[in-house]
Amino acid sequence: MRYIFKFPDIGEGLEEGVIVQWHVDKGQKIKMGESLVTMETDKVVTEIPSPRDGVIAARYGKEGEVVKVGSALVEIELEGSEVEINETQENKVEAVEEEGAGVVGTLEIASNDFVLSASKEGIGGEVQRNTKERKALATPVARAMAKDLGIDINMVRGTGPAQRVMKEDILNYSKEGSQKPAQAKSSNNDNILEERVEIEQMSQIRKTIAKNMIQSKHNAAHMSVFEEVEISELDRIRKKYKDYFKDENIRITYLSFIVKAVALALKKHKSLNAEMDIEKGIMMYKKYYNIGIAADTEKGLVVPVIRNADKLSIKEIALEIQILADKARDGKLSLDDMKDGTFTITSYGSIGGLFAVPVINYPQAGILGIGRISKQPIVKDDKLDIGLILPLSLSVDHRIADGGETSRFLNTVMSYLQEPVGLLID
Repeated sequence: MRYIFKFPDIGEGLEEGVIVQWHVDKGQKIKMGESLVTMETDKVVTEIPSPRDGVIAARYGKEGEVVKVGSALVEIELEGSEVEINETQENKVEAVEEEGAGVVGTLEIASNDFVLSASKEGIGGEVQRNTKERKALATPVARAMAKDLGIDINMVRGTGPAQRVMKEDILNYSKEGSQKPAQAKSSNNDNILEERVEIEQMSQIRKTIAKNMIQSKHNAAHMSVFEEVEISELDRIRKKYKDYFKDENIRITYLSFIVKAVALALKKHKSLNAEMDIEKGIMMYKKYYNIGIAADTEKGLVVPVIRNADKLSIKEIALEIQILADKARDGKLSLDDMKDGTFTITSYGSIGGLFAVPVINYPQAGILGIGRISKQPIVKDDKLDIGLILPLSLSVDHRIADGGETSRFLNTVMSYLQEPVGLLID
């Protein structure tokens, strides 16, 4: 008996993933729990285990290909039963993406005479074609290119999944001498374009960042407030305990204090730790304080979460930041590391920049941006002095938080940073 294992939804609202690496080959024995494939989703890179014991009869998708949730990943031949084939659909439409396509198109599947079903592929049987009525599988990009080049696409051998005709197949066919004289111009144009433009497939993380940014801008009423806070006392305390915890390999950073200050301020200003459900007509004021930290990685922006930050000491927060930062850099963050955040902090100042208009991590109510710290002249006790200035940029969903409450929240954060002893007392 064949068991078709489909790509499961391993996250919240996951829609697709990219095949990073196959760990099995066709004909290989597999035990339940052993890794089948490594997939990159919109949040993490994770291994998918086998749900059954058996032999890999078929494997779907190449490394680097996008797989939709619910699409077949592998077929597993289970012991003691035979293959059953039940193909009833004659015309289906399946999503497919090809490099060079601006949008996701549709793939026409002609008939069972041409399409190799999932069950047939594992037996080693040949694809049965009706050569008289054959209609090639092809992506919209390939069909458009074949039309431009005057090529009968049904004559082109496809190298994609289920022998679908891809853009490269059309280009290779045209180079073999089957194209019309006028087709050389189109090919030359393609070469010129490739020389002038570098094309790179979007990663799952980049796709998700783009989708989430648009969703946030469309669904939240952004309002931003900017402030500066003098943190010379905080700097003095940080330097003192930085050396104290050095032997424990714990880095005490400014961010550790900021996370604690934000968590305590959220307890006093609940609208900044809230979520709105328009459809149900309710507000959800959260009584837990999980602070997301936006982290810049090679693959894109990720937001791991420090849970119950209000209950942690500065030392414990510093250790959590360190652990999450290491996992983010090594690409080892799990879904649990990045869910259930109630408020987000983004620290762009370490790279550069004073103020910004951070985009809210929807559906959260607010995000605090941390700018570059610098020494500046200040007036202290009616005297000119040198102060250490930290720029703050706070964006909130104005539907949830009013201007007055937003300013009061920011003032509370600033008071904790100006007088860090308040972080211990509260």
